[in-house]
Amino acid sequence: MVARTPAKASGRATKVWYEILYLQVLFAIVIGVIVGWLWPQVATNDWIKALGDGFIKLIKMVIAPIIFCTVVSGIAHIQDARKVGRVGVKALVYFEIVSSLALILGMIMGNLVQVGRGLGASPDAAAVATYVKQAEAQKSVDFVLNIIPDSVVGALARGDILQVLLFAILFGFALMAMGERGHRLRDVIDDTSHAVFGVIAIVMKAAPIGAFGAMAYTVGKFGTAALVNLIGLVALFYATAALFVFVVLGLIARYIGFSIFKFIGYIKDELLIVLGTSSSESALPQLMEKLERLGCSKPVVGLVVPTGYSFNLDGTNIYMTLATLFIAQALGVDLTFTQQLTILVVAMLTSKGASGVTGAGFITLAATLTAVNPALVPGMAIVFSVDKFMSEVRALTNITGNGIATVFVSWWEGELNHVKLHARLNKEIDPSDVETAITTG
Repeated sequence: MVARTPAKASGRATKVWYEILYLQVLFAIVIGVIVGWLWPQVATNDWIKALGDGFIKLIKMVIAPIIFCTVVSGIAHIQDARKVGRVGVKALVYFEIVSSLALILGMIMGNLVQVGRGLGASPDAAAVATYVKQAEAQKSVDFVLNIIPDSVVGALARGDILQVLLFAILFGFALMAMGERGHRLRDVIDDTSHAVFGVIAIVMKAAPIGAFGAMAYTVGKFGTAALVNLIGLVALFYATAALFVFVVLGLIARYIGFSIFKFIGYIKDELLIVLGTSSSESALPQLMEKLERLGCSKPVVGLVVPTGYSFNLDGTNIYMTLATLFIAQALGVDLTFTQQLTILVVAMLTSKGASGVTGAGFITLAATLTAVNPALVPGMAIVFSVDKFMSEVRALTNITGNGIATVFVSWWEGELNHVKLHARLNKEIDPSDVETAITTG
């Protein structure tokens, strides 16, 4: 018998601590706080401010193509759901209901606990004046008509999110109706989407610089008191996400007949992977395998999990409503009831496809702000300084939500093996494991 020696990483499989983006951003934020606190005149320099603003411009640069590609791809892939008929419809119904609950919960918590009040932030005066002038000149009927683009190319060039969304939805349904003939074009759009996310991956390498600039300028201009508001936003988001997971998803799990706490314990390894990468998609293969072993049927798992990564982003939904309200409160912008309803509708669309890439939640926030009230866009720099602290919880909530969704749809379809479910969650001996062991020798 040959003794096995520990496998050595080929090349450099693991990064040293200072190469990890999370630690780089964390270090940059700490340095930004110190610079803003001790040298406020330096921190409020235009070049320091430009570091944060420049990073935001890099993010905004790819918003329109990302929204177009992800929405079109998500809708076009529904044709796979149509092959299993009722399962696809049930999954989509579940996604929209639970995603709406996440958005509404975030909206309620953001209105009840107004952590942005008192920050006294103010965006660039010239930029705000431009946005206000545009808003005053636009009547409600103009708003509806402006959703329809004069030119698709023009909408993409201007980055008009609502116009891009409208065309993407229509294009996605047209591509879905083409059936087999549309597969080649759908694959091209998928590849384009991957390439654009590759651009995001490159841009995210500048995140530490942007985080330093945003945090230094925020603390330098508004003082250390701004930290109280930012910490309050992070704490409120954590509390809201926990409330959603343990109450909303917990009630769904209890209705089926199992404990949300045991389910989280069952997928703890996948949660740790997500925690390290800030991306819920990084654990997708392992999650699908575990859900099958949990008693969910293979067809349901194969449909619901991948579709859920585009249509069931509970953590991202909570983040967008909370962050939008925080920015509005920080800038002293009072959002009307109609505008808050617009947040719900727009966020439901812009969140599609936001999973899988670190920083994608921030991109969807930019898209939501642009569509709801462009005057809020400059306030993104305030939230960006602490966005990294919320990205992990977004991803953790997303993957937990998709796991519960798969179990629920399996149960709804009558294809959930309750014996295996309870055996796995209660860590009992599963008879199928014995059969597998005998078969494989």
